[in-house]
Amino acid sequence: MLPVTAAALAVLAALLAWPVPALLGRARWPARDPLVALVCWQALGLAGGLSIIGALLVHGLAPWGHSLPEAWWSWVRGEAAGDPVRGDHWVTMTLAAVLAVELVGVLALSGYRTARTRRRHRELLELVVAPGAAPDTRLLEHPAPVAFCIPGARPLLVLSSGMVAELDEAELAAVVAHERAHLREHHHLYLLPFVAWEAALPVLPAAGRAHAAVRELVEMRADDVALPELDGTDPRRTLAQAIVAAAGRPGAEVPGGALAVTGGSVRARVVRLLEPPAPLTPAARAAALLGAGLLLLLPTALLLLPAL
Repeated sequence: MLPVTAAALAVLAALLAWPVPALLGRARWPARDPLVALVCWQALGLAGGLSIIGALLVHGLAPWGHSLPEAWWSWVRGEAAGDPVRGDHWVTMTLAAVLAVELVGVLALSGYRTARTRRRHRELLELVVAPGAAPDTRLLEHPAPVAFCIPGARPLLVLSSGMVAELDEAELAAVVAHERAHLREHHHLYLLPFVAWEAALPVLPAAGRAHAAVRELVEMRADDVALPELDGTDPRRTLAQAIVAAAGRPGAEVPGGALAVTGGSVRARVVRLLEPPAPLTPAARAAALLGAGLLLLLPTALLLLPAL
C-alpha cells in the first residue's frame, strides 16, 4: 500500500511544483479577489511541501509497514522490516529529513534575518525621522517621493518630504491608507513562507513565480482595503495617481523587509484601479476557498488513509 501512496504523493508534488503554480500565476481571476488568491497560494505552498516530503518519507519507510503511522512506529522502535530494505529506502528517508529540516530551517532563518533587518532599519530611521502630519506617520527628509512601512512589534510608517511635496492632501491620505492596510493585515506574514521557499529551492522556477505573485497580490489587497477609507468622488483615481507619482521619480531605496506603496507591478495595479475587474461571485469565491481546503487535505489524506 505504501508504494502506491508514495507514487500518488510524488505525482501530486510534481503537479504542485510546476504546472499548478504556472496556471495560478497566469490566471486572471486572482486580481478580482486578491485575498482569496493569497489563501490559494498559501495552500499550494503547504500542500507542495507536505507532498514532496511525504512521498520521500513514505517510500523510505515502506518496508516497515502498510501505513505511515505503522511503519514510522516500527522504525522508531527499531523493529525488523517486513520487506527487504534497499539503498533507495535509506536515501529517500535521508532526503525527506534533509528537505524537512531545510524548509523549516530556512523559514526560521528567513524570519529571523528579516526581523533583524527591519529592527536595524527601524532603529536607524528613528534617529533621522520626525513626526509626520498623521499620528502614526514619520517624515523622512528626502527629495524623492517615497512611502513605506516596516512591520513588526513597533511598526513604522514613513513618508519622505518629497512625497509630501509631490502629492496633494487626498493622494497623501491614499498612500497612508495603503500602508496602514499592510500593517493592519500583517501582509509581511503572507510573504515570509515564499521568501523561504525561494531561498530553499532556488532552482525551482515555481518558487520565484509564487513569490512574485504573492508580492503583487498583497499590494492589490492593500489597495482594496485602502479604498473604502478614502474621501472624494473618485478614490480609485486618487490612489492610482499617488502610485504613479511615487513610481515615476525613483531615487530612494526602500529598506529591506519594508512594504512600499510602489511594490508589485505598478502598471497592473494602476490599470486595475482605473478599470476595476468584476469581483468574484460568492459561488466562485466559495469554490476557490473549497479548492484551497481540499488541496491541503489531499496530501494529508494520502498519508493517513492507509492506516484506517
